[in-house]
Amino acid sequence: MSGKIKRCRWAEGVSLEYIEYHDTEWGVPVHDDKVQFEFLILEGAQAGLSWSTILNKREGYRKLFADFDVQKVARFTPKRVEKILQDPAIVRNRLKVQSAVTNAKAFIKVQEEFGSFSDYIWGFVDGKAIQNRFRKDSDIPATSEESDALSKDLKKRGFRFVGSTIMYAHMQATGLVNDHVTGCFRHKPCASL
Repeated sequence: MSGKIKRCRWAEGVSLEYIEYHDTEWGVPVHDDKVQFEFLILEGAQAGLSWSTILNKREGYRKLFADFDVQKVARFTPKRVEKILQDPAIVRNRLKVQSAVTNAKAFIKVQEEFGSFSDYIWGFVDGKAIQNRFRKDSDIPATSEESDALSKDLKKRGFRFVGSTIMYAHMQATGLVNDHVTGCFRHKPCASL
């Protein structure tokens, strides 16, 4: 028992894919716009659902959303959206699929204004990941002042499915916030990135 790897409690006992996501991606700082766009779409799709549902459909999203090429998604036609909505490889929610196209267009405008979406979003944490030191998963908040400000600004820019809770999850996933609990084997490595 003493040799067992300690993880954040939420990552245990779900699936190997879930554990791998926790162990290799969650909380790692992301400065790549393509990955930022991917998580923006996936976090929006997750609203009201479990993250494991989205992880199980991640490959479907990659296939149907042009491997998260923001330029291509921004050009999706209503006909393309209808075709996507017929495919069970993703969550077939019309508002969420349409918001991906809307968000792609808004994402491009942010890139044009700031040079990159990464530069824009990292500005909400002054360019440096917030290092939290929570001991238990239950101590981790659903939102923060930073996610509130980010959500408000994104909405002002025309983004959809970007409420503060969704954006806090996005910030956790892309390493703007390190919310691995202190006992998790990933806390220190993510803090050093």
